[in-house]
Amino acid sequence: MSKNEFIKMLDEKINEYEKLIQTTEKDGLLKSNTSKTYLLHSMNFVRWCKGEFIPGDKNKCK
Repeated sequence: MSKNEFIKMLDEKINEYEKLIQTTEKDGLLKSNTSKTYLLHSMNFVRWCKGEFIPGDKNKCK
């Protein structure tokens, strides 16, 4: 699998995951803050895979 194919599949899966989290919250099974946390960390992982995110990078400037 090429990197482009992997990224495309990852984007599809993250969109599917986001819809699932939203539905689960709407059904009252997750609280809003929990949903936000799940989505933030999963989106950061996707960004990391794409080379757009470095964990802890913003703290280097402090």
